[in-house]
Amino acid sequence: MPFHEAQTGLEAVLGDRLSRSKSDLDLHGRSETHFPLTPPEAVAYPETTAEVAAIMKACAEARCPVVGWGAGTSLEGHGLAIKGGIAVDFTRMDRVLEVRPEDMVAVVQPGVTREALNHELRATGLFFPVDPGANATLGGMASTRASGTTAVRYGTMAENVLALEVVLASGAVIRTGSGARKASNGYDLTRLMVGSEGTLGLITELTLRLQGQPEATAAATCAFEKMGDAVDCVIATIQAGLPMARIEFVDGPTVAAVNAYSGADLPVMPHLLVEFHGSETSVAADARFFGELVSDMNGQAFKWAEKAEDRTALWAMRHHAYWAILAARKGAKAIVTDMCVPISRLAEAVEITAQDIAMAGLEGPILGHVGDGNFHAILLVDPEDPSEMARAKQIADTMAERALAFGGTITGEHGVGMGKLHLMEAEHGEAWGVMGELKAALDPQNLLNPGKIIRPGNN
Repeated sequence: MPFHEAQTGLEAVLGDRLSRSKSDLDLHGRSETHFPLTPPEAVAYPETTAEVAAIMKACAEARCPVVGWGAGTSLEGHGLAIKGGIAVDFTRMDRVLEVRPEDMVAVVQPGVTREALNHELRATGLFFPVDPGANATLGGMASTRASGTTAVRYGTMAENVLALEVVLASGAVIRTGSGARKASNGYDLTRLMVGSEGTLGLITELTLRLQGQPEATAAATCAFEKMGDAVDCVIATIQAGLPMARIEFVDGPTVAAVNAYSGADLPVMPHLLVEFHGSETSVAADARFFGELVSDMNGQAFKWAEKAEDRTALWAMRHHAYWAILAARKGAKAIVTDMCVPISRLAEAVEITAQDIAMAGLEGPILGHVGDGNFHAILLVDPEDPSEMARAKQIADTMAERALAFGGTITGEHGVGMGKLHLMEAEHGEAWGVMGELKAALDPQNLLNPGKIIRPGNN
Protein backbone atom coordinates (compact mmCIF):
# COMPACT_ATOMS: atom_id res chain seq x y z
CA MET A 1 0.00 0.00 0.00
CA PRO A 2 1.41 3.45 -0.92
CA PHE A 3 0.80 4.99 2.50
CA HIS A 4 2.56 2.20 4.35
CA GLU A 5 5.54 2.57 2.06
CA ALA A 6 5.62 6.29 2.84
CA GLN A 7 4.93 5.95 6.57
CA THR A 8 8.50 5.53 7.78
CA GLY A 9 9.69 8.57 5.84
CA LEU A 10 6.74 10.65 7.05
CA GLU A 11 7.33 9.68 10.68
CA ALA A 12 10.98 10.67 10.32
CA VAL A 13 9.85 14.16 9.25
CA LEU A 14 6.88 14.64 11.59
CA GLY A 15 7.21 12.30 14.56
CA ASP A 16 3.97 12.34 16.52
CA ARG A 17 2.60 15.03 14.18
CA LEU A 18 1.62 12.19 11.85
CA SER A 19 -1.70 11.05 13.25
CA ARG A 20 -3.65 7.87 12.61
CA SER A 21 -6.21 8.30 15.37
CA LYS A 22 -9.79 7.57 14.34
CA SER A 23 -10.99 10.96 15.55
CA ASP A 24 -8.40 12.76 13.41
CA LEU A 25 -9.15 10.62 10.37
CA ASP A 26 -12.90 11.13 10.70
CA LEU A 27 -12.47 14.89 11.19
CA HIS A 28 -10.55 15.05 7.90
CA GLY A 29 -13.02 12.81 6.10
CA ARG A 30 -16.13 14.91 6.61
CA SER A 31 -17.88 17.36 4.34
CA GLU A 32 -20.09 20.36 5.09
CA THR A 33 -22.68 19.01 2.64
CA HIS A 34 -24.04 15.66 1.46
CA PHE A 35 -20.84 13.73 0.68
CA PRO A 36 -20.24 10.58 2.75
CA LEU A 37 -17.48 10.28 5.34
CA THR A 38 -14.22 9.58 3.47
CA PRO A 39 -11.29 9.49 5.92
CA PRO A 40 -7.66 9.59 4.78
CA GLU A 41 -5.17 6.97 5.96
CA ALA A 42 -3.23 9.50 8.05
CA VAL A 43 -3.11 13.20 8.84
CA ALA A 44 0.13 15.20 8.68
CA TYR A 45 0.57 18.45 10.64
CA PRO A 46 3.56 20.32 9.16
CA GLU A 47 4.90 23.53 10.65
CA THR A 48 7.26 24.74 7.91
CA THR A 49 7.59 24.79 4.14
CA ALA A 50 10.61 22.50 4.46
CA GLU A 51 8.45 19.91 6.21
CA VAL A 52 5.79 20.13 3.50
CA ALA A 53 8.49 19.60 0.88
CA ALA A 54 9.84 16.58 2.79
CA ILE A 55 6.31 15.15 3.10
CA MET A 56 5.80 15.54 -0.63
CA LYS A 57 9.13 13.89 -1.45
CA ALA A 58 8.35 10.89 0.77
CA CYS A 59 4.89 10.54 -0.80
CA ALA A 60 6.27 10.91 -4.34
CA GLU A 61 8.74 8.10 -3.71
CA ALA A 62 5.96 5.84 -2.40
CA ARG A 63 3.30 7.06 -4.92
CA CYS A 64 1.08 8.02 -1.96
CA PRO A 65 -1.78 10.49 -2.65
CA VAL A 66 -1.76 13.82 -0.80
CA VAL A 67 -4.73 16.10 -0.09
CA GLY A 68 -4.37 19.59 1.41
CA TRP A 69 -6.65 20.56 4.31
CA GLY A 70 -7.46 23.99 5.74
CA ALA A 71 -10.59 24.54 7.83
CA GLY A 72 -12.69 21.93 6.02
CA THR A 73 -15.39 24.43 5.05
CA SER A 74 -15.52 23.68 1.31
CA LEU A 75 -18.87 22.51 -0.07
CA GLU A 76 -18.06 20.21 -3.01
CA GLY A 77 -15.96 17.54 -1.28
CA HIS A 78 -12.68 19.20 -2.26
CA GLY A 79 -10.68 17.88 0.70
CA LEU A 80 -11.88 14.27 0.74
CA ALA A 81 -9.20 11.62 0.20
CA ILE A 82 -11.21 9.57 -2.28
CA LYS A 83 -8.08 7.73 -3.48
CA GLY A 84 -6.67 7.18 0.02
CA GLY A 85 -3.36 8.59 1.14
CA ILE A 86 -2.75 11.41 3.60
CA ALA A 87 -4.33 14.74 4.44
CA VAL A 88 -1.86 17.58 5.02
CA ASP A 89 -3.46 19.81 7.64
CA PHE A 90 -2.09 23.38 7.57
CA THR A 91 -3.59 24.62 10.83
CA ARG A 92 -0.15 24.77 12.51
CA MET A 93 1.18 26.99 9.72
CA ASP A 94 -0.88 29.92 10.97
CA ARG A 95 1.49 32.88 11.24
CA VAL A 96 1.10 36.33 9.75
CA LEU A 97 4.68 36.66 8.53
CA GLU A 98 4.74 40.29 7.48
CA VAL A 99 2.47 43.30 7.07
CA ARG A 100 3.67 46.18 4.90
CA PRO A 101 1.11 48.95 5.39
CA GLU A 102 2.84 51.30 2.96
CA ASP A 103 2.50 48.67 0.20
CA MET A 104 -0.95 47.52 1.42
CA VAL A 105 0.33 43.93 1.45
CA ALA A 106 0.37 41.06 3.95
CA VAL A 107 2.41 37.84 3.78
CA VAL A 108 0.82 34.89 5.56
CA GLN A 109 1.07 31.15 6.01
CA PRO A 110 -1.81 29.10 4.58
CA GLY A 111 -3.38 28.18 7.92
CA VAL A 112 -4.16 31.81 8.83
CA THR A 113 -7.91 32.38 8.74
CA ARG A 114 -9.42 35.51 7.23
CA GLU A 115 -10.77 36.60 10.63
CA ALA A 116 -7.36 36.12 12.28
CA LEU A 117 -5.69 38.22 9.59
CA ASN A 118 -8.17 41.04 9.97
CA HIS A 119 -7.74 40.92 13.74
CA GLU A 120 -3.98 41.29 13.21
CA LEU A 121 -4.59 44.25 10.86
CA ARG A 122 -6.98 46.16 13.10
CA ALA A 123 -4.40 48.80 14.16
CA THR A 124 -3.11 49.44 10.62
CA GLY A 125 -6.20 50.98 9.06
CA LEU A 126 -6.22 48.13 6.52
CA PHE A 127 -8.27 44.97 6.03
CA PHE A 128 -8.43 41.92 3.81
CA PRO A 129 -11.75 42.13 1.97
CA VAL A 130 -12.58 38.65 0.64
CA ASP A 131 -15.39 37.27 2.80
CA PRO A 132 -16.85 33.86 1.88
CA GLY A 133 -18.86 33.73 5.09
CA ALA A 134 -17.10 30.81 6.73
CA ASN A 135 -13.95 31.56 8.71
CA ALA A 136 -11.90 29.68 6.14
CA THR A 137 -8.12 29.50 5.96
CA LEU A 138 -6.49 31.77 3.40
CA GLY A 139 -4.68 28.83 1.82
CA GLY A 140 -7.99 27.05 1.32
CA MET A 141 -9.61 30.22 0.01
CA ALA A 142 -6.84 30.60 -2.57
CA SER A 143 -7.05 26.94 -3.54
CA THR A 144 -10.77 27.22 -4.27
CA ARG A 145 -10.65 30.78 -5.67
CA ALA A 146 -13.13 31.85 -3.01
CA SER A 147 -15.14 35.04 -3.13
CA GLY A 148 -18.33 35.90 -1.23
CA THR A 149 -20.30 38.89 -0.08
CA THR A 150 -17.76 41.61 -0.93
CA ALA A 151 -16.64 40.36 -4.35
CA VAL A 152 -18.87 42.88 -6.13
CA ARG A 153 -16.60 45.68 -4.81
CA TYR A 154 -13.23 44.10 -4.03
CA GLY A 155 -13.01 41.03 -6.28
CA THR A 156 -12.31 37.38 -5.53
CA MET A 157 -9.16 35.61 -4.34
CA ALA A 158 -7.96 35.69 -7.96
CA GLU A 159 -7.65 39.48 -7.76
CA ASN A 160 -6.33 39.61 -4.20
CA VAL A 161 -3.48 37.07 -4.25
CA LEU A 162 -0.29 38.73 -5.53
CA ALA A 163 2.23 35.92 -4.97
CA LEU A 164 2.54 32.38 -3.66
CA GLU A 165 5.04 29.88 -2.37
CA VAL A 166 4.06 26.40 -3.56
CA VAL A 167 5.38 22.88 -3.00
CA LEU A 168 5.02 20.84 -6.18
CA ALA A 169 4.33 17.12 -6.47
CA SER A 170 8.06 16.38 -6.69
CA GLY A 171 8.75 18.24 -3.42
CA ALA A 172 10.31 21.17 -5.27
CA VAL A 173 9.46 24.61 -3.86
CA ILE A 174 8.61 27.47 -6.24
CA ARG A 175 7.61 31.09 -5.82
CA THR A 176 5.09 32.72 -8.14
CA GLY A 177 4.33 36.41 -8.57
CA SER A 178 5.68 39.26 -6.45
CA GLY A 179 4.61 42.12 -4.24
CA ALA A 180 4.27 44.37 -7.28
CA ARG A 181 0.77 45.25 -8.50
CA LYS A 182 1.42 44.19 -12.07
CA ALA A 183 3.92 42.21 -14.14
CA SER A 184 4.53 41.12 -17.74
CA ASN A 185 7.09 38.37 -17.55
CA GLY A 186 5.81 34.95 -18.55
CA TYR A 187 3.03 32.58 -17.60
CA ASP A 188 0.85 33.69 -14.70
CA LEU A 189 1.56 30.76 -12.39
CA THR A 190 -0.09 32.52 -9.45
CA ARG A 191 -3.44 32.57 -11.24
CA LEU A 192 -2.88 28.96 -12.32
CA MET A 193 -2.46 27.84 -8.71
CA VAL A 194 -5.35 29.95 -7.39
CA GLY A 195 -8.44 27.81 -7.92
CA SER A 196 -6.52 24.60 -8.69
CA GLU A 197 -7.93 22.99 -5.51
CA GLY A 198 -4.60 21.50 -4.46
CA THR A 199 -4.28 19.43 -7.64
CA LEU A 200 -1.11 21.19 -8.86
CA GLY A 201 0.71 22.03 -5.62
CA LEU A 202 0.42 22.75 -1.91
CA ILE A 203 0.38 26.45 -1.04
CA THR A 204 2.72 27.27 1.86
CA GLU A 205 2.79 31.08 1.74
CA LEU A 206 0.58 33.84 0.29
CA THR A 207 1.18 37.51 -0.44
CA LEU A 208 -2.17 39.26 -0.26
CA ARG A 209 -3.51 42.63 -1.42
CA LEU A 210 -5.05 44.71 1.39
CA GLN A 211 -7.57 47.55 1.32
CA GLY A 212 -7.99 50.68 3.40
CA GLN A 213 -10.72 50.66 6.01
CA PRO A 214 -13.50 52.91 4.70
CA GLU A 215 -14.13 56.22 6.43
CA ALA A 216 -17.86 55.52 6.52
CA THR A 217 -20.06 52.44 6.16
CA ALA A 218 -23.81 52.15 5.72
CA ALA A 219 -25.87 48.96 5.60
CA ALA A 220 -29.57 48.33 5.12
CA THR A 221 -32.25 45.73 4.50
CA CYS A 222 -35.30 46.14 2.30
CA ALA A 223 -38.16 43.81 1.44
CA PHE A 224 -40.06 43.11 -1.79
CA GLU A 225 -43.37 41.42 -2.53
CA LYS A 226 -41.91 39.65 -5.57
CA MET A 227 -38.59 37.95 -6.02
CA GLY A 228 -38.29 39.41 -9.51
CA ASP A 229 -38.61 42.97 -8.18
CA ALA A 230 -35.76 42.39 -5.73
CA VAL A 231 -33.48 41.02 -8.44
CA ASP A 232 -34.48 43.80 -10.85
CA CYS A 233 -33.47 46.28 -8.14
CA VAL A 234 -30.02 44.66 -8.04
CA ILE A 235 -29.69 45.02 -11.81
CA ALA A 236 -30.81 48.67 -11.67
CA THR A 237 -28.30 49.36 -8.89
CA ILE A 238 -25.45 47.81 -10.89
CA GLN A 239 -26.42 49.64 -14.08
CA ALA A 240 -26.60 52.93 -12.19
CA GLY A 241 -22.95 52.50 -11.24
CA LEU A 242 -23.51 52.56 -7.48
CA PRO A 243 -20.31 51.23 -5.82
CA MET A 244 -21.84 48.72 -3.39
CA ALA A 245 -19.50 46.87 -1.07
CA ARG A 246 -22.11 44.13 -0.75
CA ILE A 247 -25.53 43.45 -2.21
CA GLU A 248 -27.07 40.17 -1.11
CA PHE A 249 -30.39 38.50 -1.88
CA VAL A 250 -32.41 36.16 0.35
CA ASP A 251 -35.84 34.78 -0.52
CA GLY A 252 -38.83 34.37 1.77
CA PRO A 253 -38.04 30.82 2.97
CA THR A 254 -34.48 31.92 3.79
CA VAL A 255 -35.84 34.84 5.82
CA ALA A 256 -38.17 32.49 7.72
CA ALA A 257 -35.26 30.18 8.54
CA VAL A 258 -33.02 33.08 9.62
CA ASN A 259 -35.75 34.54 11.83
CA ALA A 260 -36.15 31.21 13.62
CA TYR A 261 -32.39 30.60 13.93
CA SER A 262 -31.09 34.08 14.77
CA GLY A 263 -34.07 35.67 16.48
CA ALA A 264 -34.50 38.24 13.72
CA ASP A 265 -37.88 39.78 12.92
CA LEU A 266 -37.64 40.49 9.20
CA PRO A 267 -40.89 40.29 7.19
CA VAL A 268 -41.08 36.86 5.54
CA MET A 269 -40.55 38.21 2.05
CA PRO A 270 -37.65 38.41 -0.43
CA HIS A 271 -35.00 40.83 0.85
CA LEU A 272 -31.91 42.67 -0.28
CA LEU A 273 -29.08 43.31 2.18
CA VAL A 274 -26.72 46.08 1.07
CA GLU A 275 -23.63 47.87 2.30
CA PHE A 276 -21.80 50.94 1.02
CA HIS A 277 -18.20 51.95 1.81
CA GLY A 278 -16.60 55.35 1.24
CA SER A 279 -16.46 58.87 2.63
CA GLU A 280 -19.27 60.27 4.77
CA THR A 281 -20.47 62.31 1.79
CA SER A 282 -20.29 59.54 -0.83
CA VAL A 283 -21.93 56.94 1.39
CA ALA A 284 -24.80 59.31 2.21
CA ALA A 285 -25.33 60.06 -1.49
CA ASP A 286 -25.13 56.40 -2.50
CA ALA A 287 -27.56 55.38 0.23
CA ARG A 288 -30.04 58.09 -0.79
CA PHE A 289 -29.90 57.03 -4.45
CA PHE A 290 -30.31 53.36 -3.53
CA GLY A 291 -33.37 54.24 -1.43
CA GLU A 292 -34.91 55.88 -4.50
CA LEU A 293 -34.25 52.76 -6.60
CA VAL A 294 -35.87 50.56 -3.94
CA SER A 295 -38.95 52.78 -3.97
CA ASP A 296 -39.13 52.65 -7.76
CA MET A 297 -38.97 48.83 -7.62
CA ASN A 298 -41.84 48.53 -5.10
CA GLY A 299 -39.56 47.87 -2.15
CA GLN A 300 -40.72 48.29 1.43
CA ALA A 301 -39.67 47.82 5.08
CA PHE A 302 -36.49 49.75 4.29
CA LYS A 303 -34.27 49.74 7.41
CA TRP A 304 -30.75 51.11 7.92
CA ALA A 305 -28.29 49.43 10.29
CA GLU A 306 -26.65 52.60 11.55
CA LYS A 307 -24.55 51.29 14.45
CA ALA A 308 -21.47 49.12 13.95
CA GLU A 309 -22.94 46.40 16.16
CA ASP A 310 -26.14 46.39 14.09
CA ARG A 311 -24.13 45.96 10.88
CA THR A 312 -22.14 43.14 12.47
CA ALA A 313 -25.36 41.41 13.50
CA LEU A 314 -26.81 41.88 10.01
CA TRP A 315 -23.90 40.18 8.25
CA ALA A 316 -23.58 37.50 10.92
CA MET A 317 -27.23 36.69 10.24
CA ARG A 318 -26.50 36.44 6.50
CA HIS A 319 -23.40 34.30 7.05
CA HIS A 320 -25.37 31.95 9.31
CA ALA A 321 -28.14 31.53 6.73
CA TYR A 322 -26.79 28.15 5.56
CA TRP A 323 -26.95 26.74 9.08
CA ALA A 324 -30.32 28.37 9.63
CA ILE A 325 -31.68 26.65 6.52
CA LEU A 326 -30.27 23.28 7.60
CA ALA A 327 -31.84 23.71 11.05
CA ALA A 328 -35.23 24.32 9.42
CA ARG A 329 -35.44 20.62 8.54
CA LYS A 330 -34.08 18.36 11.24
CA GLY A 331 -31.75 15.64 9.98
CA ALA A 332 -31.53 17.07 6.47
CA LYS A 333 -28.39 17.31 4.38
CA ALA A 334 -27.82 19.97 1.75
CA ILE A 335 -27.02 19.87 -1.92
CA VAL A 336 -25.72 23.40 -2.41
CA THR A 337 -25.92 24.85 -5.89
CA ASP A 338 -23.70 27.64 -7.19
CA MET A 339 -25.04 29.24 -10.35
CA CYS A 340 -23.45 32.40 -11.76
CA VAL A 341 -24.89 34.19 -14.80
CA PRO A 342 -24.57 37.56 -16.53
CA ILE A 343 -26.52 40.21 -14.64
CA SER A 344 -28.95 40.62 -17.56
CA ARG A 345 -30.19 37.03 -17.08
CA LEU A 346 -30.21 37.04 -13.27
CA ALA A 347 -33.90 37.67 -12.60
CA GLU A 348 -34.95 35.03 -15.12
CA ALA A 349 -32.51 32.48 -13.70
CA VAL A 350 -33.66 33.00 -10.10
CA GLU A 351 -37.36 32.81 -10.94
CA ILE A 352 -37.06 29.68 -13.10
CA THR A 353 -34.98 27.99 -10.41
CA ALA A 354 -37.66 28.69 -7.80
CA GLN A 355 -40.26 27.16 -10.13
CA ASP A 356 -38.13 24.05 -10.70
CA ILE A 357 -37.73 23.51 -6.95
CA ALA A 358 -41.46 23.90 -6.32
CA MET A 359 -42.36 21.49 -9.15
CA ALA A 360 -39.96 18.89 -7.72
CA GLY A 361 -41.69 19.07 -4.34
CA LEU A 362 -38.45 20.00 -2.54
CA GLU A 363 -37.40 22.64 -0.05
CA GLY A 364 -34.74 24.87 -1.56
CA PRO A 365 -34.36 28.38 -0.18
CA ILE A 366 -32.49 30.74 -2.54
CA LEU A 367 -29.89 33.30 -1.57
CA GLY A 368 -26.71 34.70 -2.97
CA HIS A 369 -24.19 37.35 -3.87
CA VAL A 370 -26.37 38.65 -6.63
CA GLY A 371 -24.29 41.78 -7.21
CA ASP A 372 -22.04 39.62 -9.38
CA GLY A 373 -24.76 37.33 -10.71
CA ASN A 374 -24.04 34.51 -8.25
CA PHE A 375 -26.81 32.75 -6.31
CA HIS A 376 -27.39 29.48 -4.49
CA ALA A 377 -30.33 27.17 -3.88
CA ILE A 378 -29.85 25.17 -0.68
CA LEU A 379 -31.64 21.94 -1.58
CA LEU A 380 -32.65 20.13 1.61
CA VAL A 381 -32.83 16.36 1.31
CA ASP A 382 -33.24 13.31 3.49
CA PRO A 383 -29.95 11.46 2.84
CA GLU A 384 -31.81 8.16 3.32
CA ASP A 385 -34.37 8.98 0.63
CA PRO A 386 -32.96 8.09 -2.83
CA SER A 387 -35.86 9.81 -4.58
CA GLU A 388 -35.19 13.14 -2.90
CA MET A 389 -31.48 12.88 -3.55
CA ALA A 390 -32.07 12.13 -7.23
CA ARG A 391 -34.52 15.02 -7.67
CA ALA A 392 -32.21 17.47 -5.93
CA LYS A 393 -29.20 16.41 -7.98
CA GLN A 394 -31.25 16.76 -11.15
CA ILE A 395 -32.23 20.31 -10.18
CA ALA A 396 -28.59 21.13 -9.45
CA ASP A 397 -27.56 19.82 -12.87
CA THR A 398 -30.39 21.70 -14.57
CA MET A 399 -29.31 24.92 -12.86
CA ALA A 400 -25.74 24.42 -14.07
CA GLU A 401 -26.88 23.66 -17.62
CA ARG A 402 -29.10 26.75 -17.58
CA ALA A 403 -26.18 28.87 -16.38
CA LEU A 404 -24.14 27.73 -19.37
CA ALA A 405 -27.05 28.40 -21.74
CA PHE A 406 -27.32 31.91 -20.27
CA GLY A 407 -23.62 32.57 -20.85
CA GLY A 408 -22.59 31.85 -17.25
CA THR A 409 -20.70 29.19 -15.36
CA ILE A 410 -21.41 25.98 -13.41
CA THR A 411 -19.76 27.41 -10.29
CA GLY A 412 -19.21 31.02 -9.35
CA GLU A 413 -17.30 30.43 -6.13
CA HIS A 414 -17.64 26.97 -4.59
CA GLY A 415 -15.31 25.28 -7.07
CA VAL A 416 -15.42 21.85 -8.70
CA GLY A 417 -14.34 19.28 -6.12
CA MET A 418 -16.30 16.07 -6.62
CA GLY A 419 -19.75 17.60 -6.99
CA LYS A 420 -19.21 19.54 -10.23
CA LEU A 421 -16.72 17.21 -11.92
CA HIS A 422 -19.30 15.70 -14.29
CA LEU A 423 -20.21 19.18 -15.57
CA MET A 424 -16.71 20.27 -16.58
CA GLU A 425 -16.93 18.86 -20.11
CA ALA A 426 -20.05 20.91 -20.82
CA GLU A 427 -18.41 24.14 -19.69
CA HIS A 428 -14.87 23.70 -21.03
CA GLY A 429 -14.99 21.24 -23.94
CA GLU A 430 -11.50 20.67 -25.33
CA ALA A 431 -10.04 23.09 -22.79
CA TRP A 432 -10.75 20.47 -20.11
CA GLY A 433 -8.24 18.24 -21.87
CA VAL A 434 -5.66 21.06 -21.74
CA MET A 435 -6.16 21.18 -17.97
CA GLY A 436 -5.36 17.46 -17.90
CA GLU A 437 -2.15 18.09 -19.82
CA LEU A 438 -1.09 20.75 -17.32
CA LYS A 439 -1.87 18.38 -14.45
CA ALA A 440 0.18 15.60 -16.08
CA ALA A 441 3.12 17.94 -16.60
CA LEU A 442 3.21 19.16 -12.98
CA ASP A 443 2.00 15.97 -11.26
CA PRO A 444 2.81 13.00 -13.53
CA GLN A 445 2.04 10.43 -10.82
CA ASN A 446 -1.34 12.07 -10.05
CA LEU A 447 -0.60 12.35 -6.33
CA LEU A 448 -2.11 15.75 -5.53
CA ASN A 449 -5.82 15.58 -4.67
CA PRO A 450 -6.59 12.93 -7.28
CA GLY A 451 -10.16 12.63 -8.54
CA LYS A 452 -10.78 16.38 -8.55
CA ILE A 453 -11.13 18.95 -11.39
CA ILE A 454 -9.51 16.83 -14.15
CA ARG A 455 -11.28 14.40 -16.51
CA PRO A 456 -11.33 10.99 -14.78
CA GLY A 457 -9.22 9.46 -17.55
CA ASN A 458 -6.47 11.89 -16.57
CA ASN A 459 -6.80 10.99 -12.90
